[in-house]
Amino acid sequence: EVQLVESGGGSAQAGGSLRLSCTASGFTVDVTEMGWYRQGPGNECELVSTISSDGTTYYTDSVKGRFTISQDNAKNTEYLQMNSLKPEDTAVYYCAAGPKGALVSISAYVRTCPGQFLYWGQGTQVTVSS
Repeated sequence: EVQLVESGGGSAQAGGSLRLSCTASGFTVDVTEMGWYRQGPGNECELVSTISSDGTTYYTDSVKGRFTISQDNAKNTEYLQMNSLKPEDTAVYYCAAGPKGALVSISAYVRTCPGQFLYWGQGTQVTVSS
């Protein structure tokens, strides 16, 4: 059974930084990409970033230059380093995993996190105050 466990959420001032972690277990061979979705108050579920097993990354426009996704394959862990945080980054952040390309493809249909067709973590709250 695939399990994703997030940590590292919390509160920060605007301009500050937080780092999220997601440790995976029970992966099957078809799971070759991990990433992060988020859902803020009154907003739909939004894909933030992905990283595939070959190191290919994706970022949504609003976080480019501020967030960095990385992975430690030996620890089965991915990280999301969030710098220059803004109040609009406030959301519950969900770790997700699936086949390569799936997180981006499914993002067009996901309205509420966690969604379907992927593996999801339980979510971690990030709150950014101005």
